[in-house]
Amino acid sequence: MKSVLGKLYIVSTPIGNLDDITLRAIETLKNSDVILCEDTRRSVKLLNFLKVKKKLVSYHKFNEKKHIPNIIEQLNRGKSLSLISDAGTPLLSDPGKSLIEACIKNKIKIVPIPGPSAITTSVSVSGFSDRFLFYGFLPKTENELEKCLDLLSENTFSLVFFVTSVKINFYLKKFKKYFKGRKILIARELTKLYEAFYRSEVDKIKLFKNDIKGELTVVISEKNTKDKVFDSKKIKKKAKIFLKKYSLKDTVDLIFETEKKNKKDIYKICLDIQDEKNY
Repeated sequence: MKSVLGKLYIVSTPIGNLDDITLRAIETLKNSDVILCEDTRRSVKLLNFLKVKKKLVSYHKFNEKKHIPNIIEQLNRGKSLSLISDAGTPLLSDPGKSLIEACIKNKIKIVPIPGPSAITTSVSVSGFSDRFLFYGFLPKTENELEKCLDLLSENTFSLVFFVTSVKINFYLKKFKKYFKGRKILIARELTKLYEAFYRSEVDKIKLFKNDIKGELTVVISEKNTKDKVFDSKKIKKKAKIFLKKYSLKDTVDLIFETEKKNKKDIYKICLDIQDEKNY
């Protein structure tokens, strides 16, 4: 008789306040044969708080590929394993992707146990659009960072980043260059005793004079396309070129796609040019 396959549980843990653990997460950890964690020293504090005594195995980005064969073997033997990160929801800027891929390949069931996340927590109090892009940790070198921010600056959604506190001023200088006209929220030590929120406009936010400690989540507001100047000369120039190849409707759609302006105004300019041409 074929043995029943075990399950891999992806368990979200508190990002600060230990009382934020869910009842389902506690039950899952109690019923796990093995708990995979980034840092056993940090995770044991949580498990002691929850009065959960289980085998902990260190599983991080430097050893994850080495551990995968043994993990898959245990799951194939019917063991239940849980993966937790140091804080929050695993795999979001944390290790685990290779393990998930291996479980999918081996047809092992993966069960998400939802819970706290610095991403949704910070967005929920930002006052910005809930249509957001989570990027994670930004590049550390200036050239790679500028390429990244140049691309992201064209995105109209709210943007969420994880930033190390020691480099916050380095990133703020670049935000000022690429996110002009947008707002910013810096969330520090979410749900912890010294939780703090810094709110400002990107253009006006001041660099920190003193070192700040703790984990930071930065949210940049959505891009305000309505306030951009309506450049009729630019639109007329595009319309004259497009109308030579495309219909009036296609020309309006093409210009609207790049300019994101009032479609009726674009249509009027294109119609006037077409009428002049026909006349």
